[in-house]
Amino acid sequence: MQSSIIFFDGVCNLCNNFIQLIIKNDRQEKFLFCPIQSDYSRKFLLDNKFNSEDSNSVILFSDGTFYTKSNAALRIAKSMNGLWPIFWIFIIIPTPIRNWVYDFIARNRIKWFGKRNECMVPSIENKKRFL
Repeated sequence: MQSSIIFFDGVCNLCNNFIQLIIKNDRQEKFLFCPIQSDYSRKFLLDNKFNSEDSNSVILFSDGTFYTKSNAALRIAKSMNGLWPIFWIFIIIPTPIRNWVYDFIARNRIKWFGKRNECMVPSIENKKRFL
C-alpha cells in the first residue's frame, strides 16, 4: 500500500493539532506528513507541477492526485479510524460553499490558534512518517 502525503503549515498550531489528530486516528499509517515550509515539500510540489502559493490550504497527495482545502480535509477524515469518516457526508455540499468555510477558518487560524516559531518536531515513534 502506498502512503498518501499530507502537506501542512508547520508553524500553525491548528494545523499541527490536526496532524496530531490524524496520527492518533490513522492506525494503518496510511499518511505521511510534510511541513509546507520544508525543502522536500518545495521540491516535491515543483517536480509534480503543483502551484503551492496558497499555503492557507492543507494539501493531500493521494494516488497521483492533489487535493486541497475542504476536498483534502474530507478525504483525510474519510480515511481515518473511529467516527471521523462520518464527515464525508459534507461532500454533498457544493465545493465553493465548503471552501468558503475552509478559507474563512484558514484566514483566521493564526489569530485564533496562534503559531509556533518553528515546525513541530515529531516524536521518535512518529519520525518515520515525516518527510
